[in-house]
Amino acid sequence: MDRERPSLAGFLLVAPALAMVGALFLYPLGYSLSAAFTGPDGRPTLAHFGKAFELYSGDILFTIFIVVVSTAATAAVAIAIAGILVLGRPGRAVALLGWLYRFPLFIPFIVAGQCMRTFLAKNGLMNNSLVALGLIDPGQGASLLDWRGIVITFVWKQVPFVTLLLAGAMAALDRATIDAARNLGAGRVRTLFDVVLPQVMPNLTVALTLSFVTMLSVLSVPMMVAGSQPTMLTVDMAFRINAYGDYATANALGVLSYAMTAAAAFLYLRHGLRTGVPR
Repeated sequence: MDRERPSLAGFLLVAPALAMVGALFLYPLGYSLSAAFTGPDGRPTLAHFGKAFELYSGDILFTIFIVVVSTAATAAVAIAIAGILVLGRPGRAVALLGWLYRFPLFIPFIVAGQCMRTFLAKNGLMNNSLVALGLIDPGQGASLLDWRGIVITFVWKQVPFVTLLLAGAMAALDRATIDAARNLGAGRVRTLFDVVLPQVMPNLTVALTLSFVTMLSVLSVPMMVAGSQPTMLTVDMAFRINAYGDYATANALGVLSYAMTAAAAFLYLRHGLRTGVPR
């Protein structure tokens, strides 16, 4: 009996968290899967997926393109910022960069989308600033409120998260390996890519996987920044429910999003088993 009490007490401690996971994740997931594969007569069917591919095959490819490009761009910018912060010479510029890059971390996606609507528009802050600096003529301003605006918003929003994890992992490395590379004549760029980055690759993979899943689930940014076709699956799901009450097709699109997320998780787990889980 004495051995069972700690087990029961531990279960009671985690019971609220398990209940939240079951109510807010497992139950909606099970309902979505069931509705996606069940026809109006209650029999199993793939008709909802056929309708989803017929209507939104272009949006499925567009969603994959946007998320993959945004993830790659986020990785590139985060690696550059983290490399400057860790390997750069201490100074005001590095300190200012270390403060500025964190700013978007605390901004919700819906606010980021609204900010980019006013920043990337044809008569927005970006073009007006370029005109004021004399870099372009007033008639040369171009709107970026399309797929480019979605990518820019996602990258701007996710770079701080990835950079924090990456810079922290870089700062925790043994400085002896970095100093040895520098003493042997390696420049900062070569030290970053040949010595530092391979050691923190598991941490970078975790951050990019989480960013991939986050960007795949955002509704406000594609709806606010680029409302025209093609668009992302989150907008299509909201449209099927709000305009037609078509939960079956919306759930089929949701299952496709689950499949994309599962593919990213599989790649992460495969990489983690090969290289070791980050500590």
